Amino acid sequence: MEARRNTVQRQLIYNAVKELDIHATAEQVVAHLAETHPAIGRATIYRNLGQMADSGELLRAGTFYGATHYDHNCHEHYHFVCNECRRVFDVEGSAKSIFESFKGAEEFEVRDIQISFSGFCRECM
Repeated sequence: MEARRNTVQRQLIYNAVKELDIHATAEQVVAHLAETHPAIGRATIYRNLGQMADSGELLRAGTFYGATHYDHNCHEHYHFVCNECRRVFDVEGSAKSIFESFKGAEEFEVRDIQISFSGFCRECM
């Protein structure tokens, strides 16, 4: 994969995802940056989020309720989505051992595992 320049915009976008700390959507990043850096365009934000996810700088947490959510926490973990408030929460764990227990697992090379749970968070129960 080709190396990307670490531009000021790229760093601001990464920082916004980290500051929001909510598994932000691109639109949430756009709104957050519009307050302090309105010159950064929507297309620049979308493009950079995609590139950072492709390069592993950010994690695509999943697509929930029609929007892709981004996570600055890139270590292996799952996600829980609340059906009421629609917040996305980190859930610690590793799925590699689950996959390795499947019959025929040795015939595959796992590059990515996406597991998410849904229900109601403590506040919405």
